[in-house]
Amino acid sequence: MRRNNLIAGQWTKSQHYAERRSPSDLADVIAGYALGTADDVDAAVEAAQSAFPSWSRMSLWERAQILDRAGDSILRRKDELAQLLAREEGKILPEALAEVIRGGQIFKFFAGEALRIGGESIASVRFGVDVEIRREPLGVVGLITPWNFPVAIPAWKVAPALAYGNCVILKPAGNVPGCAWELANILVEAGTPAGTFSLIMGGGGIVGDAIINHPGVAAVSFTGSVKIGKGIALRAAELGKKIQLEMGGKNPLVVAGDAELAKAVACAVNGAFFSTGQRCTASSRIIVVESLYDAFVDEFLRAARELRVGHALDPKTKMGPVVDEKQLASNMAYIELAKKEGCEVVGGELLKRETDGFYQEPAIFLRANNKMRSSREEIFGPCASVIRVADFDEAVEVANDTPFGLSAGICTTSLKLAQEFKHRAEAGMVMINLPTAGVDFHVPFGGKKGSSYGPREQGSYAREFYTSVKTAYVAA
Repeated sequence: MRRNNLIAGQWTKSQHYAERRSPSDLADVIAGYALGTADDVDAAVEAAQSAFPSWSRMSLWERAQILDRAGDSILRRKDELAQLLAREEGKILPEALAEVIRGGQIFKFFAGEALRIGGESIASVRFGVDVEIRREPLGVVGLITPWNFPVAIPAWKVAPALAYGNCVILKPAGNVPGCAWELANILVEAGTPAGTFSLIMGGGGIVGDAIINHPGVAAVSFTGSVKIGKGIALRAAELGKKIQLEMGGKNPLVVAGDAELAKAVACAVNGAFFSTGQRCTASSRIIVVESLYDAFVDEFLRAARELRVGHALDPKTKMGPVVDEKQLASNMAYIELAKKEGCEVVGGELLKRETDGFYQEPAIFLRANNKMRSSREEIFGPCASVIRVADFDEAVEVANDTPFGLSAGICTTSLKLAQEFKHRAEAGMVMINLPTAGVDFHVPFGGKKGSSYGPREQGSYAREFYTSVKTAYVAA
C-alpha cells in the first residue's frame, strides 16, 4: 500500500517511497510513504498562494465549521487512529488513544478560536482620529513536526494556522508519516479547499530545507532538535521569516524532603518513562533532597522494575519500544557514557520479545551529578539521572543549572516551598505534585532559554505567532 503527498488538493505520486515498519514488530509493514522533493514544495507554495485570498477572507463561521468537522472526525475514528499511532510510533495503546483524543479536542478548540479573532479600537491622541488594531493571517506557513507526538503536535500547529486564515504546508517526521497522512485525509473530507493545506512527506534535508528557504513561505513553526532549530533560526533571520521553535529540555523534578513518597515516585515514573521517555517534557533529572533520598531511590527502582516493556498493542504493556534503531543506538550510547562518568546504571538493557523490535529497559543513573553530560544533554529516551542534594535551595540551584528551560516540577506538601519553586524555577511551565510531562490543550505551551524561541504554542496564545498586527488610522 502506498500513500501519496497532498498537493494542490490532489494526492500526488512520487518517484520514490519509503516503507515504514512498526518499532514493536519489524515484520509489521504499515505502508510505503511518498518522498517529496523541492519541486513538490514549489507546487504546494504556488497552490497555497492561489488559495490564500479566498481562504483568508472566508466567513469565519465556514472556517470554524471545517475545523469542527475535522475534530469530530478525529474523535469518531479515535480507536482506529490510536491503533495506527501505536503501531507507527510505539506508544502504548492507552497513551495513543489519549493523544488522538487530544488532537480532536485541539481542532474543536480552534474552531471556536476562529470565531474569536479579536482586535482593539482605541482613541488617537489626535482629535477626530480613530485607531483600529487588527490581527491578520501571515500567508503561507510551513510546519515541521517531530515523531514523538505524530497526532497532537501536527494538530496544535495545523489547527491554529488554519483558524487564523493561513494556508499550510505540513512536513511530518520521516519515521511517522502515517498519522499525518490520515490527518490530511480528514482535512480534505472536512471540506478544506484545494491548496489551503498540503502534506509533503520526506526528509528534512530536502523537504524541510525547501520549505524554510522558499520565498513564498512567510513563517515556519518547527519542533525538533536544538541543532536543527538553531540552523532554522539563522536561516530565517537571513530571509526575514517569522519563526517559532520548540527544541527540547532536560527537565528537573525536585523531590523535597517533605514530599509524599508514593506521589513523588508516581510523578517520577510517569515523567521519566511514560511514552518511553520520548517527550521533550520528560523528567530526565530527578533531584532528591538527601533526607528522603534513600527511601525514594528504593521505591523508584521498584516501580521502574514493575514497568512491563513490550509490544505497543499488548494490553499488559506499560512501556512500549523505542521509536527506531537510530534512537535506540543513541540511548545505549548515553547509558555507556553515564557509566564512564561514574554513574551506577540500573536497568537500560536491550530486551528480547516475541516480536523483533526496539525494546529497552528503563535506565536509572544513580550517583549522578549535574556536571555530567548525561545529566545535561537531552537523551530523549527512558533514561533518568537521580541527583542527591542537601536541601531545597540546592535543589532549585541544580534544577536551574541547565541550558534548557521547558518544564520543571516539584513534589512537596509545603505550600511555602511550592510557591517559592513556582517563582524561582527557570522554566516556561511549572508542575506542583504532578509529572513534568502532561499539559492541557487550551493553555500556552513553551519554555525559556534553549528550549523555545518565538511565541508560545497552543491556546489563545497561538495567535501571537499565526497572525500579524495591523494598525489602521481613520479620520472622520
